[in-house]
Amino acid sequence: MASTTIRRTSSEHAPVRTDRFRLLGTLAALLGIGAAAVSLLGPLVAGIIEYHVSDGALDQVAGGDAAALLLVAPTSLAAGILALRRHRAAPAMALGPSVYSLYMYSQLALGNDIGRHPGNSEQFFPLFLALVVLAGAITVIALVELRAAELPPIRSSIARGLGAFLLVVAFFLTFGLHLPGLIDALGATTPSSEYAADPVVFWLVKMMDLGFVVPALVWAGVSLLKQRPTAHLLAFAGVGWTALLGSSVAGMAVVMQLKGDPAASTVNTMAFGSFAAIAVGFAITTYRTLFDNR
Repeated sequence: MASTTIRRTSSEHAPVRTDRFRLLGTLAALLGIGAAAVSLLGPLVAGIIEYHVSDGALDQVAGGDAAALLLVAPTSLAAGILALRRHRAAPAMALGPSVYSLYMYSQLALGNDIGRHPGNSEQFFPLFLALVVLAGAITVIALVELRAAELPPIRSSIARGLGAFLLVVAFFLTFGLHLPGLIDALGATTPSSEYAADPVVFWLVKMMDLGFVVPALVWAGVSLLKQRPTAHLLAFAGVGWTALLGSSVAGMAVVMQLKGDPAASTVNTMAFGSFAAIAVGFAITTYRTLFDNR
């Protein structure tokens, strides 16, 4: 496969890189603690954070909290420990939780309909804001370090498989999940129950997924399939985020199914569960190369 240009760090830059790894480790650890705190304070456990959303949307939040508590927080903490040890796997592993946090905690902060549903989530806005700022800083530092790192090669078959998988997910998100609801909302005289219950959440998720997530998946998928020079970097940078976000959405679908939510779909639950399992498999396979010969 086409490989990226390898740039070795000279000895005079070693102190700078050590400082960045130390900062990355500290920030990643704080993000992991913060992600766990939001999950524990939310509807999944304590119910202290009360979001201004319907019961159906609250089930989705609980499912996302479960994934954050079981996967996002531990991954971020592990990345922090690895960064403090200056392990080459740290930047790649830190990107998954950081990009996930940019996406998810922006939604939790902004996707509330205060005039329609009771709650107190606005009181926790400083916490969500802190997590978004932490995630942004981690993303920048991790990308800088990842571009400067001497990354191990990834087999062409794995890169192409990951590229095809990302395109399939992008297609399903667009045509299987979002487009039917979008057409219904724009053209129907009677809105769906999901849209009527949480219009703010509906439009926010549509904007973020169709405006950011789907284009990113298509760009990364095409780059990996065509073995472009950026493909090697994209594999390490994007696979963790895909696994975490897929697991979170699968958790949401499972909780909705268990609660008998009218918006739940067995097909969506099975699809997102399958996507999550495949994405986690790709992440494990990709990250494993970062721990070889260390």
